[in-house]
Amino acid sequence: MLLAGCQGPQSALDPAGPAAQAAAWLWWGMFAWFGLVLLLVVTLWLVALRRSPRQYDPEQARQVGRRWILAGGVLLPGLTILILLAFGIPLGLRMLPLPLDGPPPLRIEVTGHQWWWAVRYPETGVVTANQLILPVGRPVDVEVASADVIHAFWVPRLGGKLDMLPGRRATLRLQADRAGRYRGQCAEFCGAQHAHMALAVEALETPAFEAWQAARRTASPIAPEHAAAVEAFRPYCGECHRVAGVSDGRRAPDLSDVGARRSLGAGTLAREEGAMRRWLREHQRLKPHNGMPRHDHLPEASLDAIAAWLETLAP
Repeated sequence: MLLAGCQGPQSALDPAGPAAQAAAWLWWGMFAWFGLVLLLVVTLWLVALRRSPRQYDPEQARQVGRRWILAGGVLLPGLTILILLAFGIPLGLRMLPLPLDGPPPLRIEVTGHQWWWAVRYPETGVVTANQLILPVGRPVDVEVASADVIHAFWVPRLGGKLDMLPGRRATLRLQADRAGRYRGQCAEFCGAQHAHMALAVEALETPAFEAWQAARRTASPIAPEHAAAVEAFRPYCGECHRVAGVSDGRRAPDLSDVGARRSLGAGTLAREEGAMRRWLREHQRLKPHNGMPRHDHLPEASLDAIAAWLETLAP
């Protein structure tokens, strides 16, 4: 039970990149130092309880009191702060977007919304939502911002937390040293569905990452059997959602590759058979107060057709 937090998809003590490794080293260093401080304080406390009280005249009592104030209230905290700064500042530099000797880092723009993530790759024009795909072994500068309230970008196994402030952009450098799936989470309370604002993160080897981007540079063809669903989607859903080659909405998550994602609603519902249909029918129950209105005005057949078509959007 004591080691339960040392691994798992959101454990900062199971790093998978240099920035996260630096944060883990800092945590273990703080744990060791403050463990020693706690041991020292408890030892002094036990000794004070067991020893016989001494008699001091008033002047001696004042001198003893001043020594303890200087030792415990000035020297120990001062030494602790110096040690933390000596270790923390160099480790923190690993998370900053500093110049590199090698190839330039990949830039990715991540914007927080209530309660979902917009992700854009400006170098290639690829746009997606609620998922962040990274190349293994390459530094990535994640430029974060907020479209509404204060959010916080955090992928514990890859790096530290960075607040996302409305009207401002900030940059956090990440790097994944091995392929795998990780989990990001908004780490600043941002409203009723803050807990349902997860970010699916996956690190791919370079060829797989380039193939992932290439597949999303062209719109998926529309099969004849889905033509009616597309026509129903455009006037009701396309004003908010973008689907490459179909609509240009920018108020809600991009759905161009929604059929290839692992979840719906920013981690609210696993994307499995029937999940899309359930989300369209029950999204306000599954994730109350999300920005998508109810679809009571649409016939059930139209909703089912739209869900079936969205499932096919998997480049």
